[in-house]
Amino acid sequence: MADIQSPLPGTFYQKPSPEDAPFKSEGDAVAKGDTIGLVEVMKSFIDVEAEADGTFAGYVAENEAAVSAGDVLATLK
Repeated sequence: MADIQSPLPGTFYQKPSPEDAPFKSEGDAVAKGDTIGLVEVMKSFIDVEAEADGTFAGYVAENEAAVSAGDVLATLK
């Protein structure tokens, strides 16, 4: 099991836009470098990428939650 952590403090988004589905759902295959979410800092959006291959186990952080650098956002199996 691997954790995907926030690279910086900001607001975490599970979706690319409010109308879209989340980047990943439980059970999805994840490859290293896949985007699993976004962190917004001062109106800039930074991709949160998986650092390992695996199966998506789910989001830990809620959509639009305030996060700090190093907070666990999601986990892989």
